[in-house]
Amino acid sequence: MRANLVNQDALHQLASSLNIGSALRLGEGELKSGGALRPSILADALEALFGAIYLDAGFAAAQAVIDRLYAPMLEKLKPGEFQKDAKTRLQEWLQARKKPLPRYQLLETTGAAHEQRFEVLCDLEALSLQTIGHGSSRRIAEQVAADKALKELNA
Repeated sequence: MRANLVNQDALHQLASSLNIGSALRLGEGELKSGGALRPSILADALEALFGAIYLDAGFAAAQAVIDRLYAPMLEKLKPGEFQKDAKTRLQEWLQARKKPLPRYQLLETTGAAHEQRFEVLCDLEALSLQTIGHGSSRRIAEQVAADKALKELNA
């Protein structure tokens, strides 16, 4: 559950909802390349904000802010439902059947540095299954490919 809440995607979503990008002081290059909207920058900025609140006002204040911001996300979590990401679920499915782990291979990276797209192959050689995922980061592309593999395996 923690991994679903403390990752770049969740932090980016929270930072975007707070419009943190508009308050960032970025260099000219980052401004021109859309840095104020880049998920990694927004996620890092929100983590820095949490740290600044802690340093300025203490743990209780930081906890109160984090609790308030995460409350809507926590309400959406359903106990007993899969909270693990697709790569973890695929790995566990394979291990339970004593099958080799998947191999992920970066096939292609396209786009400018601030808006790259990644294409990743998920190869399950023992099952003669290959899936391809696309995403704005290699990690996201791997997750998409793993999710497609799980769907193909009806897992």
